[in-house]
Amino acid sequence: MNIKGSSCLSIILSTLAFRASAGASDHVAANNSSDNGEEGIQFRHFVAYNSTQTCSSDTHALPFNNQIRGVNIGGWMVLEPWITPSLFYQFLGGDETNTAMDHYSFCQVLGAEEGNRQLRRHWESWVTQDIIKELAESGAVNSLRVPVGDFMFEPYGPYIGCTDGALYYLDTLLDWAHGYGLSVLLDVHTQKDSQNGFDNSGLTMGFQWTSRISNYPRGLTTFQHWPIRAANWIGDFDSEAVNYTSINRDNIEHSLRVIEHLVDRYSGHPAVLGVEPVNEPWELTPIKWLKKFYWDAYLIVKRRAPYWKFIMHDSFRFTPETWGGFMKGCPDRALDTHIYQAWMDPSSRLTFYNNACAQKQQIALMEREFGPVVVGEWSLATDNCAMWLNGFNDNLPGFPRSPCKYIPCSLPYMGTDQPGTPVDAGSPLQGPYGTGISGPSFGLCPVDRDWMTERYNRAESGANWISSPPEAPRGRDGTDEVMSLLALKKISAFSGIGHGFYFWNFRTDLYNPQWSYLLALERGWIPKGDLNDERIINSCHREDKGAFECESNREASEDTVKNGMRYALGEEKKDLKYVSKLKGEALYAEGDAVFSEFWKSHRAQGATCDFGGAAVLREANATHTDEYYTDDYYNAVELNQFQTWKIIALVVIGVAVGSLTGFVLAMKLSPKFSRKVRSSTMLRPVTSSGLFRQSFGNLLDPGYAGISMD
Repeated sequence: MNIKGSSCLSIILSTLAFRASAGASDHVAANNSSDNGEEGIQFRHFVAYNSTQTCSSDTHALPFNNQIRGVNIGGWMVLEPWITPSLFYQFLGGDETNTAMDHYSFCQVLGAEEGNRQLRRHWESWVTQDIIKELAESGAVNSLRVPVGDFMFEPYGPYIGCTDGALYYLDTLLDWAHGYGLSVLLDVHTQKDSQNGFDNSGLTMGFQWTSRISNYPRGLTTFQHWPIRAANWIGDFDSEAVNYTSINRDNIEHSLRVIEHLVDRYSGHPAVLGVEPVNEPWELTPIKWLKKFYWDAYLIVKRRAPYWKFIMHDSFRFTPETWGGFMKGCPDRALDTHIYQAWMDPSSRLTFYNNACAQKQQIALMEREFGPVVVGEWSLATDNCAMWLNGFNDNLPGFPRSPCKYIPCSLPYMGTDQPGTPVDAGSPLQGPYGTGISGPSFGLCPVDRDWMTERYNRAESGANWISSPPEAPRGRDGTDEVMSLLALKKISAFSGIGHGFYFWNFRTDLYNPQWSYLLALERGWIPKGDLNDERIINSCHREDKGAFECESNREASEDTVKNGMRYALGEEKKDLKYVSKLKGEALYAEGDAVFSEFWKSHRAQGATCDFGGAAVLREANATHTDEYYTDDYYNAVELNQFQTWKIIALVVIGVAVGSLTGFVLAMKLSPKFSRKVRSSTMLRPVTSSGLFRQSFGNLLDPGYAGISMD
């Protein structure tokens, strides 16, 4: 099925469903109770049980049957210096009082009036209608994940006044998306007091100026962040005990109110796919309280927007032990996991290929143990070189792992009158200085390394790339080849098994196509079209030890399996009547055949093995020979690496052959040269030889023909 067409259909269904549900109220169901006798809360399509955080009677009004193939609109509503450095160049050379390194300090340092002026120009230029149109018309995108700030819906601190007008621009984007047939996932990217300590949370948490204790060299402004990172959204974090000493209920209530405001504003908008209530809560977040927050937010959403998807980040704990069984039976929820290779150690292309394909194993496991999985963020970066990726003028200890490529810093995307731009081409790295190094120097900015074209005798190990310079010499740049194959394998892993993905990011200020979907499309790394390509489907064949089958979910009720079968058969215009007569194992066995056939036929068009909870993926031992597949694993250029002695020998031979050829030609064509050679005392042993006379004796002038050379 066509991606854009399926997206439009989903939007229309969502709109009709919302209108149909208008005015409906929730009530306690007297005849629905959990296993422990708890009376549940009746929603339109299910019954919710607070004590177990589970649901029942799920009619799955809108099954998650279509994959997401999307892109993030990052750096727009929530500032991240590495994405839009042009906004932050103005703070280079600053000190403790006038340096901003995240959205919070941007508003704090500039003040509400100037901050809002710069933000409005940023909002207008970073995302345009032409960009949304280009994404839609690429055929490779059917959804947008839009990070939004909690402060947009309930401002606090320096955000007050500074972010005025943000919702107007968000409204406009939603209208554009709807016009081009794209759905939108609203991702609450920031939380009060930071949910992870990263700058992407709005506030870099766990931060300390260290200038006063840095006595040498004098005059430097310094700070530290990574060694003391903290996150105080959900409570007070004790860095020494490495746990939370209290829970901040005020912050949690603030976050739930933000969800209420967001749903109230957009529950009727046909472009909205759903909401993600918090982005990347760090791995030390108390899981009990995080699940409680997710549960409460889910009920808020389902009361006001019964057809929305509810997508939860895994808190960097993508395991069945953490999420298996959570919110079991609750419709329209999915788990978001973020999979990056940028923080991996340097390695060969083969390592990155295998790592990409291996992700499908864990995704398949989580699809079985929890339910729908979406890879909410991924990129093509294989190193940590993107400027300020780990914070403004900062870096993680030990990063980047390899030397980075430097290119001229880009001109500002919002106009040349942006303060601090262009970057001073005469200045070295400027402060303030963090615990790591990353920043512009002499007008050059660091970006991702090139991949070298492998030589045939070193391709398997990849050592040629690890030891190579960050910028490939002319004729040796293999970046296009590696990125294209890596993209195919990642798309295969993320969409072939799970429920889809969102690439991070749609664009970057610097030229860094490993992080820019638009540039990756331009370079041909990511295919345009609906991704219905055998190169994608089969791209992981060498990494896969087996295959997957879409089978009936033996834990689902018979009615659920029957409804899933009716959907699959109905889409294929096949007979549905016999389904109602099936029971027991005969039903599940028939479901195996129906679901597997439908999934294999339509997975390239975006079908998932879900069918409203009626089916799950299971590993099978089906294999194919290499002749079955169409892609090349890698294309190593056969350039022999000559040893030094071979090169010297070739040069010597070349010189000798050239000299001899020149001598012969001169002897044959120049009588004067020939006479001088014959009359030379030093060359007498050569010129008096029989071979020499036989070769050149008949070319002498007549007056010299009788001269004896003895």
